[in-house]
Amino acid sequence: MGRKRPGGGLSTTQQAAKFLGVSVLSGAVLAGLALPAVGTLGLAAKGMVQTFDEIPSELTRPPLSQSTLILDVEGNKIAEVYSRYRTVIEADEMGPYVRQALVAVEDARFYEHGAIDMKGILRALNRNVTSGGVQEGASTLTQQYVKNVFVEQAGDDAEAVAEATAQSGAEGMGRKIREMKFAIQLEQELTKDEILTNYLNITYFGQQAYGVEAASQRYFSKSAADLELHEAALLAGLVQSPSAYDPVNSPDKAVNRRNVVLEKMVESEDITRAEADEAKALDLGLDISRPQNGCITAVHDAGFFCDYVRKEILNNPAFGETEEERSELWRLGGLRVRTTLDPTAQAAAAQAAKDGAYADDEVTAAVVQVQPGTGHILSMAQSRPYGLDVTAHETTLNLNVSNAMGGSTSGFQPGSTFKPITAAAALEKGISPAHTYTSDRKETFAMSDFRNCENVSLGSASDAEWSVQNEREDMKGTWDMSEALAQSVNTYFVDLEREAGLCETITLAGAMGVTQGNDSSLPAHPSVTLGTTETTPLMMANAYATFANRGTYCKPVAILSVTDSNGQELDVPDADCTQVMSEQTADTVNMMLRGVVEDGTGQTAGLTDRENAGKTGTTENRQNVWFVGYTPELATAVRVGGDATLPPMENITIAGKFWEKAGGGSVAGPIWRQAMTGALAGVPASTFHEVDVPRGNDDKKDDKKDDKKDDKKDDDRDRDRDRDDDRDDDTPDIDLGDWGDFDWGDNRPGNGWGRDR
Repeated sequence: MGRKRPGGGLSTTQQAAKFLGVSVLSGAVLAGLALPAVGTLGLAAKGMVQTFDEIPSELTRPPLSQSTLILDVEGNKIAEVYSRYRTVIEADEMGPYVRQALVAVEDARFYEHGAIDMKGILRALNRNVTSGGVQEGASTLTQQYVKNVFVEQAGDDAEAVAEATAQSGAEGMGRKIREMKFAIQLEQELTKDEILTNYLNITYFGQQAYGVEAASQRYFSKSAADLELHEAALLAGLVQSPSAYDPVNSPDKAVNRRNVVLEKMVESEDITRAEADEAKALDLGLDISRPQNGCITAVHDAGFFCDYVRKEILNNPAFGETEEERSELWRLGGLRVRTTLDPTAQAAAAQAAKDGAYADDEVTAAVVQVQPGTGHILSMAQSRPYGLDVTAHETTLNLNVSNAMGGSTSGFQPGSTFKPITAAAALEKGISPAHTYTSDRKETFAMSDFRNCENVSLGSASDAEWSVQNEREDMKGTWDMSEALAQSVNTYFVDLEREAGLCETITLAGAMGVTQGNDSSLPAHPSVTLGTTETTPLMMANAYATFANRGTYCKPVAILSVTDSNGQELDVPDADCTQVMSEQTADTVNMMLRGVVEDGTGQTAGLTDRENAGKTGTTENRQNVWFVGYTPELATAVRVGGDATLPPMENITIAGKFWEKAGGGSVAGPIWRQAMTGALAGVPASTFHEVDVPRGNDDKKDDKKDDKKDDKKDDDRDRDRDRDDDRDDDTPDIDLGDWGDFDWGDNRPGNGWGRDR
């Protein structure tokens, strides 16, 4: 029963004529609206006309910032992230009442006047001058829309927001003049209905809600299309002053304001008196839905993964050539980001991390899982919750990833989990797994035997030496590659690196995605084979996924698809899978690492229901303990240790259990096993590609080791498991000897040089 007419408003000629009148009277009118006295109006008018002529002729309407949805691989919401809580909708999704209510209370003659309402201006001028204060404004809905555009353009710039909302003085007058000119332009470009729809999508309704859809969800937990009369009147009443009429904090004022709107709707003949009275008799009917903004609200403890996705969009050139373009894409939002996160794997990883170390422990457990063959990151978890409340032991530092993606400054030493990469480099060089080296517990190596990728020797003097030591007193003798991996023999892997080539080793590691935690390439240090150069759990998990994938490396991927606010699919980074070693090499490493979990240092962590492989690692002073392992379906890396500082894990309590010495197999291993078991529940087991792995032919060595195993197996196994899995913890005190003062140049060792477990 409304009496509004749809469509355009006054003609260009009529609007120009009206504005000519406004220009002549602009000083008087604007001063009358904003000031109680009008003694200097003539002087103001001239300046206002000049200002009007200088205003650009077109208003740039920015796209509206909206909420971004981050979804798991199944399409379920992980988190909603926004700079402004808003969902843009079409006119037919708003329902009739809210449109009628807004026009009735804010601009009853909206469909009758042009961009500027001269009758309203004169009425407001008369009332304000008579009262000696500001009692009434005269902005049309079109002008109010322009003001909201200015505010949207200002974003988080406080100074720009203040300028866009100035109410008095020269700035306030200037703003009104700009609004008038741009309002004229808009009513030439858009219909009245389009302007009204745009206004209802852009304006602020309080309680973090921008636009009528967000407001409807916020206050009534329903779509704007389903708003009833009393609900629509409440929302329409909020736009004048969202804080003053806030129904959550000032319900009485909100009721009074709602009833004013209902009366205005009766005056405008949008509703009958009976309908208004019936609506007034109702309470506010609030059904509050509190916005859940940001990764801190992520389900399944996936806050760290959520933040990783955010960093991926902000950092990856696939989402914009410049940092500014990517930041603007994220700020504007309206994205639907479907990710690789598997809810089953994430729940398993999160629980394993929390069971493996408590939030208030001195150290943190980090777990990350990657799917071989796709690079998909299936889970990312830590024992400390994601958040900013340090009193609740929350953190936003992502211990699984590189510094650029929210991680620590340089990552963490991986210890002996790096040794399989050296083994693969040796196999690629043609060195047989049966190749043996003999050593005492402690060996000295000539630095001149190692050369960097520029073929420059690392020893500038013929007597430059490097001392390397194995963990236990009995770790001396002869080993082949399989046994050296199973027992984590340091001296063997330094010998192997020397023969395979230091450059070849770090080059293969780089091809497998392993860099330093600051994304720099691995340095040419011989101790890299012992895992002394910092890297990240994600990189190690993905490197081991390369073994599981028979030598094909896939870049880690967290995002499967992105749809923008217009429904357009954006290009996303792909895994770019590349064969970086032969299938034979990868298959051989798989067989050897299977032995690690069967009867080597990782036997306490191994799975019993499917084929699996892995490697333990423990670094200097037990500051980091690792277990990295995999099946053909899943690769998982677990690292336990400090974050900002690296306390030694000796005589320490972790998850309520006291450890004299923490180890990769004893502390990280059970976390790995729990995470893998949960993630693979219901997943059919498959097998590695079987290959024959030749063994060393030293009968004396074999007899000695067989006798040692027979004699010690029953007596030592339980003790080794309970104490700290010393067999995996290869924790030598590697002596640099006289070379502490040696001039290393670009090859100078960093902290932890030559020390590994």
